[in-house]
Amino acid sequence: MRVDVWSDVVCPFCYIGKKRLEKAAAESGVELEIFWHSFQLDPDAPISQETSNSERLAQKYNRSIAEVEEMQRNIAEMAKQEGIEFNWEKANSGNTFNAHRIIHLAQSQGLGNEAEEAFFYSYMTQGLAIGERETIEDVAARIGLNPVQVDDVLDSDEFADFVKYDEEVARDQLKVTGVPFFVFDQRVALAGAQPVQVFQDVIAKAIANSEAKADDATQDDAAVCNDESCEVPKS
Repeated sequence: MRVDVWSDVVCPFCYIGKKRLEKAAAESGVELEIFWHSFQLDPDAPISQETSNSERLAQKYNRSIAEVEEMQRNIAEMAKQEGIEFNWEKANSGNTFNAHRIIHLAQSQGLGNEAEEAFFYSYMTQGLAIGERETIEDVAARIGLNPVQVDDVLDSDEFADFVKYDEEVARDQLKVTGVPFFVFDQRVALAGAQPVQVFQDVIAKAIANSEAKADDATQDDAAVCNDESCEVPKS
């Protein structure tokens, strides 16, 4: 089954959603063909941040440092349940445009999943500076991309149009306001890092209902990152 996913590599719910999607597919016995699409949560971010991640988020979401740290702890606990070690204290955010370009390069060689996983891990768990070239080159080498090709991409505008096109489709056609956002079999859409059972239900719906439309999206209580927040929804 084809699944198109819009995400950003600094979005913890995107990493959680990836793990839950994979678990749902494995438990349902469905083989997925995942296409990753770009969605920058902060396209104007600098290459690297001069402030801590907590200070940056507090300013972005107009929250106190204490509120942001509690939000991050809650996300880390949610991530832990999916086998993710989210070391939010050392998260080193930055502009993700080049990371997205390298993901497109990787995807052109059948390594999109590997690239997405490696970027998530480098940011969430290792605390590497996600916008800096050294980190991007390290991730690319880790998944086996040719370093000459990687340098050629980073030294040019290659795949920039892919990133921009993904974001235009998300905002203008799908009306995406937060990520992760999934479209199953180009017919059924789902927003947020939903529970595994919800993913299983949507996979079954996509298989059974060939007339479903891509705007039939489940968004209630979705765990998403957007311009206003990135926190675990209250039950």
